[in-house]
Amino acid sequence: MKLLEFINKTPTAFHAAANVRDILLDHGYKELYECEAWEINKGGRYFTTRNGSSIIAFSVPENEYNGIMVCASHTDSPSLKIKSNLELPPVNGIIRLNVEGYGGMIRESWFDRPLSVAGRIAIKTGDEIEEKLINIDRELLVIPSLAIHMGKPRNDDKVNIQTELLPILRTDKAQTDFMKLIAEAANTEPESVTGCDLCLYNREKGVVFGAENEFIASGRIDNLESVYLSLNAFLNSDGTNTLKIFAAFDNEETGSLTRQGAESTFFSEAMERVNEALDISRTEYMRRLASSFILSIDNAHAGHPNYPGKADPANSPRLNGGVVIKYNASGRYTTDAVSAAAVKLLAERACVPIQEYHNRSDIAGGSTLGNLMNRHISVHCADIGLAQLAMHSVYETAGAKDAQYMESLLHEFYSSEIKTEKNGKYSIIKAAR
Repeated sequence: MKLLEFINKTPTAFHAAANVRDILLDHGYKELYECEAWEINKGGRYFTTRNGSSIIAFSVPENEYNGIMVCASHTDSPSLKIKSNLELPPVNGIIRLNVEGYGGMIRESWFDRPLSVAGRIAIKTGDEIEEKLINIDRELLVIPSLAIHMGKPRNDDKVNIQTELLPILRTDKAQTDFMKLIAEAANTEPESVTGCDLCLYNREKGVVFGAENEFIASGRIDNLESVYLSLNAFLNSDGTNTLKIFAAFDNEETGSLTRQGAESTFFSEAMERVNEALDISRTEYMRRLASSFILSIDNAHAGHPNYPGKADPANSPRLNGGVVIKYNASGRYTTDAVSAAAVKLLAERACVPIQEYHNRSDIAGGSTLGNLMNRHISVHCADIGLAQLAMHSVYETAGAKDAQYMESLLHEFYSSEIKTEKNGKYSIIKAAR
């Protein structure tokens, strides 16, 4: 399954952006750099990155564009991030790595699995600093749990990251320390490595399973599934008179409060530069935003067969039940009556089943990209996703059929235009083939 192949080779947000970049280049997209002037032409295809972990791609129609059509997802997943002063002093003859939590992880899921390390390092050469991606592509670490014979290790059910989730690397007799391993992976010397953004990741590959192969399990399904499917739809959709945009942001799992997150100026600044290069005034750009749409794509909680009471009794999505539209009365999701109707119309055209999700009213839910993007660029927006189990586990479960449902819907979205009229009516026009 190509989706699982993509996830398997994407251990971190940095690798996600790099892999998307390679795919875009293979499809003839031109890279634009934030530090340079942008020359953009009608009919052109372009992309830009920020921090090496967020990426925005867009295709410009041959004619004047009427609005923008955006699919937004995120590149990061909960993980254990390695701290400075990488190794801890030995305990019982074992050296462990010093780590901290990134995002709202299910801590128990990290025990007793083959793990390794990937991410970005900074290499100093004279007065220059170069970024380099690394992946120590072998089984390197394990976080061992406490044997049941030794009793309950704590007074509550919460795993302590500082004391219980420390991965074992080597004995205190081994000569190969962690910095040497990093340098070898980057083909450089340890003293040249001056900075690290490194995370642990699960080495277990994604699989298709079930009596009729109807499920998938993998690390980082949330939210690399959305990245991969929206990229495919973006690249393969029909031509329209819209500015079609693919966006994938880092740091959603920690609130997007970074220069490369959905809450940052990355997207709005990119759009300003695109319009300036196309000689479109700000006033004209504002007018076109009225006929624009964002799909914020991040997975939804499926009804759990072992914990059915955790779901809303009337809005509990099922695996392989189709694309999920997500709602929240407090605005954590952006879906409203109009944007939901637009998604349902597109789904009907694409012959895609739709499900709807609300949290249980007495359980607080999360938020995602749409409401953060809307703080900087105000357009129609809906939050959608695919149903999955064990969200934020190191190994998650989803429906194998749902991936095709989502890609079909997003293809229909990118192959359409939305037109907003002054009397509150909306038209969704399908591209002529």
